[in-house]
Amino acid sequence: MAAANLPAIFNATSQDIENLLAAQCHVGSKNLQVHMNSYLWKTRADGVNIINIGKTYEKIVLAARIIAAIDNPADVCVISARPYGQRAVLKFAHHTGAQAIAGRFTPGSFTNYITRSFKEPRLIIVTDPRTDAQAIKEASYVNIPVIALCDTDSPTDFVDVAIPTNNKGRHAIGLVWWMLAREVLRLRGAIINRETAWDVMVDLYFYRDPEAEAEEKAEEEKVAAIEEEPVAAETFTGTGDWEAAPAGFAAAAPAASGWDDAAPGQQWNAETGGAQWGDEAAAAPKEAATQW
Repeated sequence: MAAANLPAIFNATSQDIENLLAAQCHVGSKNLQVHMNSYLWKTRADGVNIINIGKTYEKIVLAARIIAAIDNPADVCVISARPYGQRAVLKFAHHTGAQAIAGRFTPGSFTNYITRSFKEPRLIIVTDPRTDAQAIKEASYVNIPVIALCDTDSPTDFVDVAIPTNNKGRHAIGLVWWMLAREVLRLRGAIINRETAWDVMVDLYFYRDPEAEAEEKAEEEKVAAIEEEPVAAETFTGTGDWEAAPAGFAAAAPAASGWDDAAPGQQWNAETGGAQWGDEAAAAPKEAATQW
């Protein structure tokens, strides 16, 4: 599905095509922007436009070569205002050394040097040209090239390289960013060749719902607590039975030091006769005097 004028090494593998299809990168929207007509494969009966994923892969390779041509990786700025792409741009920046702007883009970040978030990148990559329109507009003022993930209905004004893909699905966005990062690392030599698999899973680039993660964590803690309960019961109900131990101690205590079984001469009162507590206290000084 690659162009005939490209070397064979740039051809997409069957695994890459399967991944693009599984992530639904080829499913566009029902609207078609005129500049995206060249990336269209066909229109389904229900009106949904299908993107040619062969051209998607070609544009990923082209964008990776542009990124790898920049000497300082920190001069590349990746942007995503949409939640589905924020995790992907952060992971891309971590693996390639680029700068990431995840969330709201502060106006003036490329044009107003007084702002704390001022940057002077040599290249920016955006997830959606519509939601990241402010970044593209400021990049056009200072002549910064723009690479964008474009759907069939995305505006392409001031976009230099458009990667045709579905930029509305969480899996599609994550997969394209993952493939772009992998291709950049291959061109830089971090990955030896195309036959060597990248040890980073594509799942790290997918968006994750915080509420769903909190529920999963609560369920895991609940299951762990249930699994620990039988172990705690065996610890206390084994040879050291808590109910049997006090009974044994209660039976032995009166025989060892009971007040009722003591000798008659060691009673508190003088009813039974014998030495009294007072007599012992009085006799002690006399004995001490005799010794001296």
